[in-house]
Amino acid sequence: MDFNLFMNDVVDAARKDITEAGYEELKTPEEVDAALKQQGTALVMINSTCGCAGGVARPAAANSIHYDKRPDHLYTVFAGQDREATEKAREYFEGFPPSSPSFALLKDGKIVTMVERHDIEGYSAMEVTNKLQDVFEKHCEEV
Repeated sequence: MDFNLFMNDVVDAARKDITEAGYEELKTPEEVDAALKQQGTALVMINSTCGCAGGVARPAAANSIHYDKRPDHLYTVFAGQDREATEKAREYFEGFPPSSPSFALLKDGKIVTMVERHDIEGYSAMEVTNKLQDVFEKHCEEV
């Protein structure tokens, strides 16, 4: 089996998981700027192909938004795949080191908080869902 074909399948599946959950993929720096400069709250999931992304972060991303309070906008960038878009998004996460997978909550284009890799790795999808919903409870409006 060709490793590149295998990786393409893994990446495609990871992209599909998060977009089917309702997140808009941002693939260019221009798309990132246009999205993150909008008013309101925005959750950005920094996707990756690692095990904790597939087993914990993406399921938590999908499940956490079924809650009374949630962000106005849901976005994702793919670390290691859409490098320029990811770098642009990370410019908005001032004060937080690069981390993937992770989640950034912004309000009116400014970082509010992050759920970083160390908050994801070693935890269950349900525990990370609860962490995200705690963030939504503090910073988002009812849907």
